[in-house]
Order: sequence, then C-alpha cells, then structure tokens
Amino acid sequence: MGEHTERKTPMIAAKETGPGPGRYNLPPTVGFVGHDYTKYSSPAYSFHGRTSHSAHDSSPGPRYYVEPCLTRYGRSAGPAYSMLARGKSADNKDTAPGPGVYRPENCIIPTHRKAPSYSMGSRTLYRTVDQVPAPNKYSLPPVLGPRVAGKASAPAFTVSGRTRHGGHSEDLAFTPGPAHYNQVDNNSYMKKGPAYSMLGRNQVSKTQIATPGPGVYSPEKVTNHKKRAPAFSMGIRHSEYTTPLIIEVSN
Repeated sequence: MGEHTERKTPMIAAKETGPGPGRYNLPPTVGFVGHDYTKYSSPAYSFHGRTSHSAHDSSPGPRYYVEPCLTRYGRSAGPAYSMLARGKSADNKDTAPGPGVYRPENCIIPTHRKAPSYSMGSRTLYRTVDQVPAPNKYSLPPVLGPRVAGKASAPAFTVSGRTRHGGHSEDLAFTPGPAHYNQVDNNSYMKKGPAYSMLGRNQVSKTQIATPGPGVYSPEKVTNHKKRAPAFSMGIRHSEYTTPLIIEVSN
C-alpha cells in the first residue's frame, strides 16, 4: 500500500477575519507626524522665508504732526482769519429797472375796448395717431326708415315670430302631440333578426409561418407518460460565502 496522503482543501478568504503579520507596523521615531509617543522627540524647526516689508503700515509714526489745538474734547483755539479777495455784493444780482423803462401806454386795460388783432401762423400739423376723415367720408343722413331726423316717416311694421306665451297656439295642458311618440323597436319584444355590418377584407399577414406537416410529428418518441428511472445531473459546488443575486422587481 502506498503512503496515505491527506487532502488539503483551499482556505476561504472570507473565513480569515484578522489581519496578517504584515499589517502590524511600529510607529516611526523620526519626524514629528505619527511619532512614537513612548519615545522622546527632539525639537523640530521649520525654514521660512523673510517677511516682506511692502505691506502698508497704518500706524502713525513721527512724521505725523498733531496740532496743539486738537484735544480729545474737540478743537480748542481762538478765532482765525484768512486773507481772501473781496466777495461780490449781492446787490449787483438784482437788475432793477429805472423810471424811463416803464411804458404805461402799452399796458392793456381790460375794461377798455380793443380792436381785434390777428397773427399769421403756420398750419397745425396733424399727428399720425389722429384719424382725420377725407371729404368723401361725409354723407347726408338717409330719408328712408322710421328714424329720420327732421322728416315725417310712414309707419313701419316688422314680421316677428309666434309668441310663446299669451298666443292662440299656447299649450296650457302641455299634452304631447303625435310626433312625440316614438315607435318601439321590434327587436325588444320579438325575435331579433340577424345583423350584418359592412367591413373591409382582412389583410393576410405577409410573414410566412413555418407550419409543420403531418410527417413531422413523432408520437412514438414521447415518453413523458411512461415510467422511467430517475435521472441526475452533475453540477458544481457553490460556496456558502457567495453573494446571492438580488434583483428589484417592480410592483
């Protein structure tokens, strides 16, 4: 007999829940980020460029001079004057007329009579929105009909329809006439006859259907109704950790 060998099955990755030895690493002792907290770390310095002096300095320096008259309560000083040119007098703006400018004779007296006066002006221009009719649009009113202004007209009559209320043809009893009765359909109480409709001819489908003939059928090959031995199929083994197929089905 040969040497008995034990069959080894492959390990399933889903059963291994813990990390391997390569996953464990000690924290570094060099640097500052992630340094081992059980070890002492030396001071770390960073190299930075020189700051620029181009920024505007808003703080007051010695060049700013504060006047002595300015206090924290306001300005405290006596009256100060400046040498300026003479300003223009306000009297020069009023041009008052003299006595010789007035002409009382040219004044119109409303209580006195006055001859008519006319002025020569241009014709008034019409606007584009004004609908001014032409001379042929004006016409005299007609002299026919009952409504003629300033003319005596003959009596006019109109032919109107029959009045519904108060007339000689008014039906006070509301009885229906012979035309209101409809004939009962004979098919409702007698034997109904055949009914036909006029329709078009049905169109034959252009697709050819391969219909089998009588010689194609083989009844002797049918064995579903007979007894037979059980049949088995050789399938594959599925892992218990395989993710099942989940498909959403709409309602």
